[in-house]
Amino acid sequence: MTNGKVPSLTENALRTLRARYLIRDESGQVTEMPKQMFDRVARRIAAVDPDPQQWEPKFLQAMRSTRFLPNSPTLMNAGRTLGMLSACFVLPIDDSVDDIFESVKHTALIQKAGGGTGFSFDRLRPTGDYIHSSGGRSSGPISFWRVLCEATRAIQQGAFRRGANMGMMSIEHPDIFKFISAKQLPGEFENFNISVKVGDRFMQDLVDDGDAPHVVVNPRTGERFLLPRELDVEHYGLPDLPSADGDLGRQAVTRRELWDRIVHNAWQTGEPGVCLIDRVNRDNPTPKLGRIEATNPCGEQPLLPYEACNLGSIDLSKFVRGGRLDEDAFREMVRLGVRFLDDVIDASSYLVDEIEQLCRGNRKIGLGIMGFADAMFRLGIRYDSDEGIDFGRRVAKLLADEAFAASEALAKERGTFPNFAGSVWDERGRPMRNAAVTCIAPTGTISILAGCSGGIEPAYALAFMRHVLEGQQMLEVSAPFRRYAEQRGLWSEDVGRRLAEGEPLSRIEGFDKEACERFVIAHDVAPMWHVRMQAAFQEALDGAISKTINLPYEAEPAAVDEVYRLAHELGCKGVTVYRDGCRQDQPMARGTGELVGESRCPRCGASIESPVGCSRCPSCGATICP
Repeated sequence: MTNGKVPSLTENALRTLRARYLIRDESGQVTEMPKQMFDRVARRIAAVDPDPQQWEPKFLQAMRSTRFLPNSPTLMNAGRTLGMLSACFVLPIDDSVDDIFESVKHTALIQKAGGGTGFSFDRLRPTGDYIHSSGGRSSGPISFWRVLCEATRAIQQGAFRRGANMGMMSIEHPDIFKFISAKQLPGEFENFNISVKVGDRFMQDLVDDGDAPHVVVNPRTGERFLLPRELDVEHYGLPDLPSADGDLGRQAVTRRELWDRIVHNAWQTGEPGVCLIDRVNRDNPTPKLGRIEATNPCGEQPLLPYEACNLGSIDLSKFVRGGRLDEDAFREMVRLGVRFLDDVIDASSYLVDEIEQLCRGNRKIGLGIMGFADAMFRLGIRYDSDEGIDFGRRVAKLLADEAFAASEALAKERGTFPNFAGSVWDERGRPMRNAAVTCIAPTGTISILAGCSGGIEPAYALAFMRHVLEGQQMLEVSAPFRRYAEQRGLWSEDVGRRLAEGEPLSRIEGFDKEACERFVIAHDVAPMWHVRMQAAFQEALDGAISKTINLPYEAEPAAVDEVYRLAHELGCKGVTVYRDGCRQDQPMARGTGELVGESRCPRCGASIESPVGCSRCPSCGATICP
């Protein structure tokens, strides 16, 4: 099959499209060309626009050039029977069996169509709490979390892509020890990411008096309890917890001890992450509709219960021309991206009435960028430098300013979002078409389609071996690096092979100090620079940032502690770490030369089945393609 006259697509992009995106007949044969897929999507999205004849060719050109791509469900489902186009969902988990299993059903519908789901377990009564209706005792949040996990596992085979989830719990919930320990055993809850929700008060109390006992609160009654140090984490229940009004002296778990447990677990396995929930809610655009309780699976989109959001990303590297960023062309693409994503809201089916009502009421979108590291390579800007942070801040402000202006222009053309009255935008006197506009997604699959680096991450490697169909191996090389090497007569397949096997660029003949300074990869970047870059983008964006803070294998737990505290200090909404090699059989670990797509996720190291085509990491949501 040819690429259908879409010259921007690489061979890996074509393989990805064939595996997951293009229409197939009943026998499993691909019946759609990539060009036809982009035609299908552009036609469906433009059909709901007031001026489809003007915008369909513009939408089509943006996608064919891969300068802009929407999230995977839009590419998969637009113009097809299923018609669900959003990627990100948050569902409520209320404290009743009926409500819980209603959300299980909604989860199955969403994930079958390619969406990811986030949940907060805060409302569920703790293990061992009294149940008035039966006279029994609650089995606790972990048991119902397991139901959601198994439901996701059951529907994966027939879904467009593997189900991905986010589970969150407040640090004040009595079952918090169970929650943060649940994923320490291999194989447990692998289709969930987890984050602990931490408020500003806890962070300040941790600094002011970390040795004071940590107080947990029963969400059903408001009663306050302490956590004894000798708890059996797996089996404890509410009856085992003494009242906070008593005096356990030195026998109670302190704030610092609980924090250290969170930090140690994250150091050991990459989880839990931390969601700074008060910071999230300071950017809640519709506070009168309730507090935000959770995010989508990769953390970039905080959402209300029953809210969804569609995402799209612009490949920043394609706007580097003549050694500089073409800001005018980038601004134009931002305006088009906002219009496209706003149209997606009206073009989409939502499967669940409550979700449709809130999505159409708030009209949230999430426009972001990918190819950030590639753009810096082309501009000769080092990622871990003040110049790099300044560049990130500049790009984020450019994106946000233009996206907000585009949403405001659409509001004047089409009207504000229905829940505008009483929103923060209403209070500011700024009419907006969309309650939220920007975020940074990980762009796992669509960055493969665009042939660029993912999100705002530094490049993981300059070259690696990708495991392709029928056991073949394909060398994949950073496009800006290869162009640089070719222009200087330094490129060869041997250079690519040596880099893929983990050899540092500094040891390869011909690459001078300037080249090594320019082409830094993720593990060349100290953790604090990762956090600073995330914070620089967060300053301007109203959504959140999906970003992994990479740590070297030899890093100590104190490094995780420093990262988490700095993320709070700098105003990030959440933070996730991954220490290289902390899970066995990790592909893309430096110096191993292992293959992407064999048995472990390249982002978090979680176990995955060998994928047939592209799949979603069940742990962190990253996309793994053969």
